[in-house]
Amino acid sequence: MTRLTETHIENRHRVQPNHANNYESAHGGIVMKWMDEIGAMSAMRFAGAPCVTAAMDGLEFKRPIPIGGNALIEAYVYDHGRSSVRVRVRAAREDPLTGESERTTDAHFVFVALEDGEPTEVPGLEVETAEEEDLRDAALTDADEKESR
Repeated sequence: MTRLTETHIENRHRVQPNHANNYESAHGGIVMKWMDEIGAMSAMRFAGAPCVTAAMDGLEFKRPIPIGGNALIEAYVYDHGRSSVRVRVRAAREDPLTGESERTTDAHFVFVALEDGEPTEVPGLEVETAEEEDLRDAALTDADEKESR
């Protein structure tokens, strides 16, 4: 079994002009790519196997990430099936000088663990601490709200 906090991954990308759209902010496709990569890393850490993206639910862009700012991407596993892994992935814009951040994008990804190109069983998810319970419950609530829209 893997603890939820062991699946938490965080990374930063500096938004450069080649990442930007016509409005001098990160192109949505670039942010989605970064989110998919970090989400996959979280899923693989949980599964102990290579994982591929199966679905992306409820992707919402709430505000832009300007050129020169950091895209702070974080992900963690909050649920799983037999071979599937559900990962909450969030992005924020972060001021590189102060570290202040503001949420920009939320999504839920589903990955499938593979062995020799075929789906393989994943371990159980341990939720032991109040912090882990809060993270799992927040992800489940958010996923339910997105599904009901």
